[in-house]
Amino acid sequence: MFAITPRLLLRPGWQEDAPEVHKAIDDEAIVRNLARAPWPYALSDAEKFMQMPIEHHSPRWLIFELGVAGSPVIGCIGIDQMSSGNIELGYWIGREHWGKGYATEAGQAVLANARSLGYDQIEACHFVDNPASGQVLRKLGFHPTGQIVKRFSVARGSDVDAIEFGISLSGTDQSESELMRPLAA
Repeated sequence: MFAITPRLLLRPGWQEDAPEVHKAIDDEAIVRNLARAPWPYALSDAEKFMQMPIEHHSPRWLIFELGVAGSPVIGCIGIDQMSSGNIELGYWIGREHWGKGYATEAGQAVLANARSLGYDQIEACHFVDNPASGQVLRKLGFHPTGQIVKRFSVARGSDVDAIEFGISLSGTDQSESELMRPLAA
């Protein structure tokens, strides 16, 4: 499954992308803000990530600049079903591409895809010491649930406080107070 935005190409990752993924994510400032990525992040970690099956109901994409010949991987984004059954948005952008709005633009495409898959609600979270991710979520229309939870960070080797967010994709006009309720587990 591919997606094209005004500035980005989102496509599934292939095994051949592992070196570019490694190059883009091999930065402690990125990895420490992800729940499942280890630090240090080795090429073998990128190879394992690229070998993971992509399920129809949990797609993920590598992010490239559209129209740039030989564009390197600039990030990754996807939705995944959590052990709770809830659907979660996750993403990262390489440091040299921070502040360009790429996470928001890619996120809009992924939320449109989530709607087409029939999802009504998506959740997301960010570690409290990564407020920039919260800004991206707000730009995408997510609202804080009012919950701060402990989330294990593989890179940090410990539980870290994370702020939970949710968004309704049903298209109904809900008040902000309804959107602020915690998502059902």
